[in-house]
Amino acid sequence: MIMRVYEQALKSTALNKVIVATDDERIYNHVRDCQGEVIMTSENHVSGTSRIGEVVDKLIASESENQFDVIVNIQGDEPFIEPSQIDLAVSLFANKEIQIGTLIRQITDNEDIFNINIVKVVVDHSGKALYFSRSPIPFLRGVPQENWTDSHNFYRHIGLYAFRAEVLKSILSLPAASCEIAESLEQLRWQYHGYSIYTAITEIETVGIDTPEDLLKLTNNA
Repeated sequence: MIMRVYEQALKSTALNKVIVATDDERIYNHVRDCQGEVIMTSENHVSGTSRIGEVVDKLIASESENQFDVIVNIQGDEPFIEPSQIDLAVSLFANKEIQIGTLIRQITDNEDIFNINIVKVVVDHSGKALYFSRSPIPFLRGVPQENWTDSHNFYRHIGLYAFRAEVLKSILSLPAASCEIAESLEQLRWQYHGYSIYTAITEIETVGIDTPEDLLKLTNNA
């Protein structure tokens, strides 16, 4: 699965380097055996963002590497990520004011609105995220829950982040926020401390593989 994600990322026209960051020797050896580029990191990271920060520091410290403008964090459990989605996230940075970019997709299944494992997001007119939550947001007062998708456009968050290099470095030292701890969503820390997250809408459905059961379910439906 890791190599599937790696190979999809290599197809992106927006990236000039793709690296697997891991603290697991099995993954490290597997990627090397497959002729992929991989860096071993500390096992003490509490988030993927922190792990990416370590990799960037190592690359910048290398005499053979140049500085990076935008860094994209692609989850290793997203084998169905499309190269065009990576390109879309990076395209946000054509706007010099963008600090952090991510993707969202409209929710069409009413049950997904109430699924706590699906992160919902509310955005403003420019696509800037106002808030992320595991709860249904916004709440539709006076509308039966079975009719919510017919009454409002709800969006789910696709867990792909892109950062300006200097912003990534800054957010790594931010203290945790109470809303982040409550929801277990690290992006709320960035918003809490004043960083803006802009979104682009993707029409592509992605399926994350979080458990062996998730993989089995997809295999059975193939």
